[in-house]
Amino acid sequence: MRSVTLDLLDRQLLHALQLDGRAAFSAIAEVLGVSDRTVARRYDRLRSSDAVRVAGVPDSRLTGHADWLVRLSALPFSAAPLARALARRPDTAWVTLASSGTEIVCVFRVAAGGPAPLADLGRLPQVTGVRAQRLLRPAMNGRWRGRTSALDEDQIAALRPSAAADPVPPAGPLAEAGGAAVPLTRLDRSLLPALAADGRATYPALARRSGWSESAVRRRLSELRRAAVVTFDVEVDAGLLGFSAQCLLWLTVTPARLGDVARALAEDPEAAFVSTTTGPDNLFAIVVCRDTDALDTYLTDRLGALDGVDRVETALVTAYTRRAARVEQG
Repeated sequence: MRSVTLDLLDRQLLHALQLDGRAAFSAIAEVLGVSDRTVARRYDRLRSSDAVRVAGVPDSRLTGHADWLVRLSALPFSAAPLARALARRPDTAWVTLASSGTEIVCVFRVAAGGPAPLADLGRLPQVTGVRAQRLLRPAMNGRWRGRTSALDEDQIAALRPSAAADPVPPAGPLAEAGGAAVPLTRLDRSLLPALAADGRATYPALARRSGWSESAVRRRLSELRRAAVVTFDVEVDAGLLGFSAQCLLWLTVTPARLGDVARALAEDPEAAFVSTTTGPDNLFAIVVCRDTDALDTYLTDRLGALDGVDRVETALVTAYTRRAARVEQG
């Protein structure tokens, strides 16, 4: 990522895109009180510098996939190349280096609820340890607040997409699913990877990439969005927003308190992700703090005061190799 500095307008644009990743620049410009050209130019600058990406993110619970959190201990000299190789795999959804490059923590997204593909990883000589846990139930409905705090309530209301704004209602299996897994079509299997690579790709571009007509792509994407099968996430380095400490947490929580603790953490402004898991530590979280002093305060004062938390293991994020956006082969 090339050096870039975010001003207020940049942060407002990021907040607007987090509300609706495919919002028209003209709609954003009207709310922000600037020209369409200004908004487009700002986004192009951020996108071309790799500071920001908009990615289409499928909901694994609705697509019938299993999300496996895999923690690899690796020799330091080999961790970064291995993380880059994992990021290029089509079955990884998130890859990060942690603990000064001695660990790789990633999420494998496996079709049909299958097991994590660990056999090949365990045979690699640079891997000294492997641990896998299935992510069970995400506890957060929103996003990390550090990237969604630049707009006021009126601006948020004006930019938040509404069901009435989408003229195409869900049809067929999507209309009948009721929160259950839905079968993916041949169009979905080409459309979802294209949206992961660029959530703001135009309909003609999506049609070319998927091999389907523009009208079919437009209708299907509308259906997928209305049914919440796919949402759009804005990827931005928290450091650009003034937050330098990102930390992975594995918590062991008394079962009777697990739900309460998960919901409490999900409400914290530091929280970026919270989910129950399988394994001896039954709650996983990612928190983003202003600096290491703020992280220390969060760990001691916040987590230390929560009833039911028996143990906490932490690992500082060293670098993200892949967030939600697809990493192309090569």
